[in-house]
Amino acid sequence: MADSREVRIARNEALFRVVNERVREVRPEEAGERLGILCECGDDKCTETLDLSVDEYEEVRSDPTQFVVRPGHEITSVEEPLKRTARFLVVRKHPEEASIALDTDPRP
Repeated sequence: MADSREVRIARNEALFRVVNERVREVRPEEAGERLGILCECGDDKCTETLDLSVDEYEEVRSDPTQFVVRPGHEITSVEEPLKRTARFLVVRKHPEEASIALDTDPRP
């Protein structure tokens, strides 16, 4: 991995993803409903919430190297933007940071 900064960012993002997954388990909405998802950016002080449908959230989760962040919260040193909407941005980890995303994926 490039340096400890990238590792810390990747771990912060993985932690936010785990929190979102736990909320999803406790409150399993149906397809078409909206979820309040924590921004999964690498800033451990970020507390912003994103509005995604269950279907949008599941689409992001279909690849464990993808995360959902507020537009402008992407960190291009560890991830590349894949999909941008007015409400959120989907990013994918670079290969070096993808191993952390895969190792910490809360879904089997």
